[in-house]
Amino acid sequence: MSTNKIILGIVTAAVAGAVIGLLLAPEDSKKTIKKLKKKTNELAGDLIAALEKSKAKAAEAADQLKKEGEAYAEEYAGAAREQVGNI
Repeated sequence: MSTNKIILGIVTAAVAGAVIGLLLAPEDSKKTIKKLKKKTNELAGDLIAALEKSKAKAAEAADQLKKEGEAYAEEYAGAAREQVGNI
């Protein structure tokens, strides 16, 4: 299971729990809506931060793979040139 799916599942469960808790609380509806908006914004910010972190890690991994691929390509191209020269 990917990290993004885990994060999304945790955030979804937290939002659902917050919504249920606020809707069942014996408070004024305006207060409940304010709390719900505040919590939703906080969770959305956390989710965006986690996704940005995952995106940065994926970009780093892609750069590393590209460098490794270029190194292998250069190595095998050199080996191929040597084989052609030996023929």
